[in-house]
Formats: sequence, structure tokens, C-alpha cells
Amino acid sequence: MRQDSVKWVWIDLDDTLIDFRANSRVALRLLYDEMNLGRFYSCCNDWIAAYEKNNKSLWDRYNRAEITKEFLRIERMRAVIADAWQGGNDDLVSLSWEMDRVYLARLAEQKTLVGGAREMLDYLRGREYNIGVLSNGFSQVQHLKIASAGLTDKIDLVVLSDDIGVNKPDRRIYDYAMGKAGCPNPEAHVMIGDNPDTDIAGAIAAGWGAIYFNRSKVATPVMHERFVEIGSLASVICLL
Repeated sequence: MRQDSVKWVWIDLDDTLIDFRANSRVALRLLYDEMNLGRFYSCCNDWIAAYEKNNKSLWDRYNRAEITKEFLRIERMRAVIADAWQGGNDDLVSLSWEMDRVYLARLAEQKTLVGGAREMLDYLRGREYNIGVLSNGFSQVQHLKIASAGLTDKIDLVVLSDDIGVNKPDRRIYDYAMGKAGCPNPEAHVMIGDNPDTDIAGAIAAGWGAIYFNRSKVATPVMHERFVEIGSLASVICLL
């Protein structure tokens, strides 16, 4: 990754800029209270654990284009209350959609950022890089999350999988991002993200530079010469 050739720095949103894990747990607690989910789970922590396990499995499948967005959204709620549900299936589906709607609304209101995210953005802006967000998240909530976190004026371009119906790591979303940026040279782009299977693998396949934010400090093999691993966002200052 040649620093002098980079013009665009693309950053994953969830768990790279915005602390999705923390914000989601707040939203799930609010949902638990607002929709009386104690009738299904006597302990809120048990509800959150069941949801997160199911949601992670569904997102893994969604990122591999095995399921649709609509299936993910309803099944992440339906599956974790189905065993305790005593009504009809249509009512269960209706309740699951309402739970998803409320969850996304509460999630969009949260403001917690990953440590060092704002400072990194200010540094990149000071160095006159163009800053983009490249996310597999849903359009209706991602823009609201960016606004709630106070990041709108720090980001030049937002590209979401919803824009073209293609998820990272499919290189088509990276090619689409280059087109939107008006900068077709892959060497002018670098991706910062916390998921090696989507953010980093996709960027490398598209010919971009890649900075893997290993927030959880898990062991990761070196995937390519354009791959750089960091443990904190502050380390971006040493790379760009």
C-alpha cells in the first residue's frame, strides 16, 4: 500500500466507526422493555444472548448472499421467540416485524463510537483524504446512525450494499464505490474494517489497500501484501 497514491479512505461503519455492539445492546434492552419481551425471556441478558447468536448466524449467511435482507430482518426476531409463542403464525410474523421496526429505530438513536474513531476522521480530514463509508448495513438505518453519531460532516460519500443489492466482499460493490467517487484507480483506495472475511478480503480482491482493524485481538493470517493489521484506530495515523 503506497501512502502517496491513496486518495480515498473507505471505512466500515459498524464496529469500526460506530460501536455497533454497545449500541445494539442498548437498543435490545429498550426493545425488551417496550415490547414486553419478559413474557418470552425472564432475563433480559438471556434475550440479548439468544438474539445475538441468531443474528450473527443470519448475517454470515446474508454476507454470503444466501438469504435476503427481508428474511434476515424477520427471522432474527421470529426465531428467538418462536419456541415460547402460543399464538398463530400470522400474529408471530406481525410481531416479529414490529420488533424489528422498533429495534432499528432505537438503534439509530444511539451515539457511541469506537474509541479513537472521531480522532481518526479528524486526522484523515486534516491530511485531505477523501473519506467514504462502505457498509453492508441497511440504508434506512445507516444514514440515521451516522447523523446520530455526529459524523455527517466528516464523511464525503456513503456507499451501502442496499444501493446495488450486492454485499461485501463481492468486488462489484468496491467497483461501484470507485465509480461513485469518480476515481477508477484501485491503488487510490484503501479500506479500513473489522471483518477480514468481508471488508478486507473484498478490498484485496478489488485491488485496494486494506487495513484490518483487529479490535478483538484474534489471531489472523496475513492475507496479502496489501494487508496491514492494527489493534487500535490510533494506529491509522502511522499508516496514512
